[in-house]
Amino acid sequence: MTDLETRAAPTRAGALRRAAPALLGYAAVRALGLIALALWSAARDKSAYTLLTARWDALWYTRVAELGYGYEVRLANGDVHSNLAFFPLLPWLERLVAAVSPLSYADGGFLVALVASLAAAWGIFAVADHVYGRRAGVCAVLLWAVLPVGIVQSMAYSESLFTALAAWSLYAVLTGRWVTAGTLALLAGLTRPVGMAVVAAVWVAAIAAFVRERRAGDAHDLGPRARRVLGMLLAPLGTAGYVLWVGHHTGKGPLGYIDVQAGWRNGFDGGYAFARFVAEKFTSFPSALAGAGLIAGVASVVWLYLVGVRQRQPLPLLVYTGVVTALALCASSYFGSKPRLLMPAFPLLLPLALALARLRIRRSALVLGSVAVASAVYGAFWLNGSGPP
Repeated sequence: MTDLETRAAPTRAGALRRAAPALLGYAAVRALGLIALALWSAARDKSAYTLLTARWDALWYTRVAELGYGYEVRLANGDVHSNLAFFPLLPWLERLVAAVSPLSYADGGFLVALVASLAAAWGIFAVADHVYGRRAGVCAVLLWAVLPVGIVQSMAYSESLFTALAAWSLYAVLTGRWVTAGTLALLAGLTRPVGMAVVAAVWVAAIAAFVRERRAGDAHDLGPRARRVLGMLLAPLGTAGYVLWVGHHTGKGPLGYIDVQAGWRNGFDGGYAFARFVAEKFTSFPSALAGAGLIAGVASVVWLYLVGVRQRQPLPLLVYTGVVTALALCASSYFGSKPRLLMPAFPLLLPLALALARLRIRRSALVLGSVAVASAVYGAFWLNGSGPP
């Protein structure tokens, strides 16, 4: 057991009261973003609700919910976009909502996103509060809310659902609730491919706990050890189960899912394609500014991670963040979506949350309020654009 594990967790009612300022602030920021989107979309004669529920990935999820797997689109260049690329938990929940209510699959996706985003905000608060205290927890949630791509948290996408499962799984690890951590990691693995980051965090933290016990000669209580092993066994079942099912479904074995992603021209190349994409921006002056911005953005992400290391963030947070960041930055396609893919890496925000928590409340509120307005405007502009987020 670590010091973090031995710290008593609050009761459920007490935890909700403690998190209330963070959740209310989060809801206010998201409401501001939705109002800005509604006004901007109306000015362009577009439906804000359609933008949130029936474009890009949201359409693929609703097709899975409605038709099941097997739908694909063959492009003129020979690429095959298969809905097998999309993990099943969100479509399952959309189907459940539609089955028990008059809502459509798209409505169900929007409802799941709204509920999951609040659950994610609470989970982020729980992690940050447990490690650094209440004020840092509130600041971490608000920073996550005001991300430039924060509007995605309200879309019928899987980012909010995944972040909620990941955050609560990490909290369970930090508080020594291994079966809960493994179960939530399993569900995260059914939500997005990056679920392997949660699995890695659970496994590394569990192995580190075994090593500490062995060195301390404290390995006689079989109950906690058995629960830890069970959590480790549960954690990878979601990701592994879906990937193996896709391989069986396509008849291509364990590598079938990789072939599905290749049809979308997506894969892991260590960042080579992204580096080329950034380098090509410097071939002309206007795009060179975008290239410089991309370099600054990547440098900021790396710097925040290193600061987290220096501040001795708990090992599971560092492992989780490292895997999410590596998978996002080193994917070989969809470069415009990288900010969205980084959204679940919320521990990157903890150094900034600590800095804000040290400011006077009025000053930190002014900073966060200003950024929230800018984020709402940018989100409305971004979502009304032609490309997917």
